[in-house]
Amino acid sequence: MSVRDSPRDVVRAACARYGEDTVIDWCVAFLSGQVGGAEAYGAALPKLVAITGADNPGGWKQPVDPVNYYWIRVWAARVFLYVWRDDLVDVLRQAAGDPAWRVQEHVAKITAQRELGQLVDVLLPLLDHELPRVRAAAVRAVGAAGEYEHADAIRPLADDPDQTVRAAVERALTKLEDRLDRPVR
Repeated sequence: MSVRDSPRDVVRAACARYGEDTVIDWCVAFLSGQVGGAEAYGAALPKLVAITGADNPGGWKQPVDPVNYYWIRVWAARVFLYVWRDDLVDVLRQAAGDPAWRVQEHVAKITAQRELGQLVDVLLPLLDHELPRVRAAAVRAVGAAGEYEHADAIRPLADDPDQTVRAAVERALTKLEDRLDRPVR
């Protein structure tokens, strides 16, 4: 059994080999759709291999079924958890509306991790997402990067049917209070 490198280690290795800006540029192209699925599994495959650490990203048979192309955008977004450039906010703003929930979830995770307050408003629609893990990620993003007025958006989710979402709301409200140094409840 072989042990795969963690995504963080894969991204670090790609950046060491190709340069951080080059890797970021590839991921912007993948995430924004400038490089589509057919090209990603064709001429751009070495770039996809570099950011995933897998010779056959996804492990699918060739040709890859287009239904799986959204994974390219997921993997590209994941890179931004490990490397960053300030000009990425605009591509993430667009990606927040991606049809793939995993991409939306990653945008919320990045927003929370990097405290990107300028993205909170575009994530608010995710608070109504059908999947609890997407709602919880959006709540965490609001807690990490939101402002006082955003507490009103997450407060109703304190009664969410999913325990993970309810717990995320409690932590997010506490985090908002601590960050803003004022009560939000």
